[in-house]
Amino acid sequence: MKKVILMLMLLAPMTMFAQKFGCVDYDAVAQNLPDYAKATGELQALAKQYENDLKAMQDELQRKAEEYDKNKSTMNATKQKETEESLMELNQRIQQAYQDNSQKLQQTQQEKLAPIQAKVAKAIENVGTNGKYVFIIMKGSQPFINPTLCEDVTEACKSEVVKLK
Repeated sequence: MKKVILMLMLLAPMTMFAQKFGCVDYDAVAQNLPDYAKATGELQALAKQYENDLKAMQDELQRKAEEYDKNKSTMNATKQKETEESLMELNQRIQQAYQDNSQKLQQTQQEKLAPIQAKVAKAIENVGTNGKYVFIIMKGSQPFINPTLCEDVTEACKSEVVKLK
């Protein structure tokens, strides 16, 4: 009986070494989805549209400011004040548009990428369950991953995420 207990005590640490650890490149798995390319393309187009809108507003402000500087000496005090207020109002609208566009872009990004993130998470979960991994760590989330002790499961996750369509 003592021999059995002693043997179990000796074998217990060995079972810890039998655990499987994996690491995955999350971005590579996400980029493997056609939805990802479509979503990033739409987000880039939206960002470009917002950028163009702001540029047009800034150009208008620049043009009006130059016109004001050129004609300032011929304006009466009331007209100068009205023009200055108009320029300040336009500047405030530009700043507000920038904030609004940033919020809209961030919200749209979350909406478009959420289903992709869910698919990638499910693929990683499936690979982890099917491969009997104890941990699957995201590459880049840890300061060091020893490649000899951690199996890269990125390719398995890429294959799995395609199956989830």
